[in-house]
Amino acid sequence: MAHLRSRRGLALAVPVVLSLTASLGLVPAAASAVPLTARAASVTDGPNLAYVVNTRTDHRTIDSVQRAVVRNGGTVIATYDRIGVIVAHSANPDFGAAMRAVRGVQSAGATRTAPLSAAGTTDEGAVQVLSKAAAAKAEQRATAGQEPLEADQWDLRAIGADKAAAINPGSRSVTVGIIDTGVDDTHPDIAPNFSASQSANCVSGKADTTYGAWRPVDADHYHGTHVAGEIAAARNGIGVAGVAPGVKVASITVAQPDSTQLFYPESVVCAFVFAADHGIEITNNSYYVDPWLYNCMDDPDQRAIVDAVNRAQLYAQRKGTLNVASAGNSNDDLDSHALTDDSSPDDSTATTRTVDPHECFDVPTQLPGVVTVSAVGVNDTKSYYSSYGQGVIDVAGPGGDKYQIPDTPSKNGRILSTLPNDQYGFLQGTSMASPHVAAVAALLKSTHPHATPAQLQALLKAEADNPGCPSGPYDGDGDGVVDATCVGGKHVNGFYGSGVVDALRAVK
Repeated sequence: MAHLRSRRGLALAVPVVLSLTASLGLVPAAASAVPLTARAASVTDGPNLAYVVNTRTDHRTIDSVQRAVVRNGGTVIATYDRIGVIVAHSANPDFGAAMRAVRGVQSAGATRTAPLSAAGTTDEGAVQVLSKAAAAKAEQRATAGQEPLEADQWDLRAIGADKAAAINPGSRSVTVGIIDTGVDDTHPDIAPNFSASQSANCVSGKADTTYGAWRPVDADHYHGTHVAGEIAAARNGIGVAGVAPGVKVASITVAQPDSTQLFYPESVVCAFVFAADHGIEITNNSYYVDPWLYNCMDDPDQRAIVDAVNRAQLYAQRKGTLNVASAGNSNDDLDSHALTDDSSPDDSTATTRTVDPHECFDVPTQLPGVVTVSAVGVNDTKSYYSSYGQGVIDVAGPGGDKYQIPDTPSKNGRILSTLPNDQYGFLQGTSMASPHVAAVAALLKSTHPHATPAQLQALLKAEADNPGCPSGPYDGDGDGVVDATCVGGKHVNGFYGSGVVDALRAVK
């Protein structure tokens, strides 16, 4: 699967968040989509690219900027007026620079390096599909009160989710929006808890609510369905169980429908705004926004991407949505001052560059107020691939680790969940850790229905259990080489933030 990052979720320390917010000149209001079809001018001697143009939010400015888009050879695809974000297409190679010179424009830039005619999330290892024979054997071994495949779900027991379900499986009034590759809502474990009225396809940059548009285009787009099952697979005696089997899930599809499965900025902007405007309490974001692993503020295109996505996710927060994201699978120290990025841009030809994660941001992971999640295996130690960082990671969740072997029938250290076409399979990555945290947040929201996003984040941290930094050198893959250094103490540290989330405590 292309570059689906099983990942993301880095939250910034407060000083960095404040600095980022100030530098972007973020607006306090947010947006409803008001699409406008405009006729492009005759400047067409460059590749046809997508752009975000970020403006002041008064109607006079937005109207003026929309006219400037057309005047400079662009077409307006969608306008999110309450956050001042315009999505446009243009083949004018000077379009970005021209728009940045327009009165009222605060940032503008291309959201990709490949033309629109060419067509992320990167998981650590390919999916391992559970064969029908293995599933049948597992069903025979299931004990009373368990789902047929639950014996292999060590992750549920690790955070007390099996016991929590008996107390409070979650409220039907709470919905987790899965911003991902699409969700197969026909899967028997997902169908009982799926909310079609809160689902859409945002790939184009504006929401398509046509029935079924939220579904994955094929079985290779399995990531979102796996995430959905981790969160809310029903306890219905069929397959697996979710951490919060009583809450609802919605699908907001943002992945390109081709083999790249890239998550472009305009799609993610649409997704956050849609979630906010459709009453979704929590979003799960197991990806990074393509094409840049880190978006650097000294580059006008990347700065515009950070600005646009941040406006959208802050709008969602103001509307009452908690955004949870994975930290990444690069085993990067996100509190360091020099990281190597050799994967960007991932939609054309990547080059190697050195970035400072305090100046170059992983989006949406490192945006203000986003809950950043690292991954652990069955031993409650950091997964060998999981990124980390003191003051960056908020909490941790089970993401799986092939080197940490559970005492389960399959002896598989990855996470078992749903796949399209009524199947089940194992995956590992911070993409799997983030939905565990989103699900516990949904249980907390069920228990504390009036809690704000900030209060939910505080509750997640307060009820987490921190294993503390390892007593000796950390060698996650067992090759004799120290792979990472944990900074911090027993209560807060760079590997686990405030600790591994606890579903049982969330419902008590």
